[in-house]
Amino acid sequence: MGSAIAIAIALLLCFVFLIHGQNHHSGKNGCDWFIGSWVIDNSYPLYEATDCPFIEKEFDCQGNGRTDRLYLKYRWQPTGCKLPRFNGEDLLKRLRGKSLLFVGDSLSLNQWQSLTCMLHIAVPQAKYTLVRTGDLSTFTFPDYDVNLMFSRNAFLVDTVSESIGRVLELDSMEAGKFWKGMDVLIFDSWHWWLHVGRKQPWDFIRDGNHTYKDMDRLVAYEKGLKTWANWVDNNIDTTKTKVFFQGVSPDHSNGTLWGEPEANFCEGQVRPVRGSIYPGGQHPAEVALKRVLRAMSTTVYLLDITTLSQLRKDAHPSVYGHGGHRDMDCSHWCLAGVPDTWNQLLYAALIQH
Repeated sequence: MGSAIAIAIALLLCFVFLIHGQNHHSGKNGCDWFIGSWVIDNSYPLYEATDCPFIEKEFDCQGNGRTDRLYLKYRWQPTGCKLPRFNGEDLLKRLRGKSLLFVGDSLSLNQWQSLTCMLHIAVPQAKYTLVRTGDLSTFTFPDYDVNLMFSRNAFLVDTVSESIGRVLELDSMEAGKFWKGMDVLIFDSWHWWLHVGRKQPWDFIRDGNHTYKDMDRLVAYEKGLKTWANWVDNNIDTTKTKVFFQGVSPDHSNGTLWGEPEANFCEGQVRPVRGSIYPGGQHPAEVALKRVLRAMSTTVYLLDITTLSQLRKDAHPSVYGHGGHRDMDCSHWCLAGVPDTWNQLLYAALIQH
């Protein structure tokens, strides 16, 4: 009898842990917003890049000479429910007096810039200011007393200069002190963990008392995320601050992953992958991120954008990122484009919760 009670209690505790550790991303009817497919919608795009005077050149694909427009006409359609249509003025009213901070790499910049464009287009007469100081960009709507900020921080954990060189410290997060007091935090990290050679911004990795010349990048990423997770668990009061993690944004530099072996890059792609399933399967960094989020005591809302973005092989700048054929960019996204959908999902989550 005693063992039966013990088993029942253990099962109950497991259930409570699972519920507590879930990172909710469903609509009101339990419909998962992140499972669906891309459909043509002639009311899209939500804005034209020409209406967004502060757009980064690297995201302005039309301005850089891209002539096809079909990629602008796709709307994300969850299976079995509808996403709330983005209402920029409503979001500004809800955020009145608040500060929203994106922390991450240039994919975070991509999403922040998308949101500033979407809001500016919604209230074109409203004054705005854009100030950049160092790694912090602040976009303010004074009439609504809303600050939308982006802090460039590719690893979330610290990189320090020492006599031996630049050290990536997997268990140190000094930047966290600047994140406190925000009303909404949206984190992102992945792409820079893979850089090697001249693009690698560190010489050594430190994990606890051990310093390494290099290590498995996915392992390092998960260790860094655990440091971030511990920081959030110990420093964030979720009654005052909503915490989001922008899921892993995929690149499209290998056609075999979407069933097109002859395609080495995203160049020339004009349509999404059909259906709801990406042939290349789950992104390994996405798996690691979800594992870390599940183990947290704080509820972090995962903007689970990986699969829906994997389907959009057509929506990268490719050769239209800098207005010339110098660089092939299959990592970032054209604006207008996919990050607008990430922000629709962010809006849906904010109005629901």
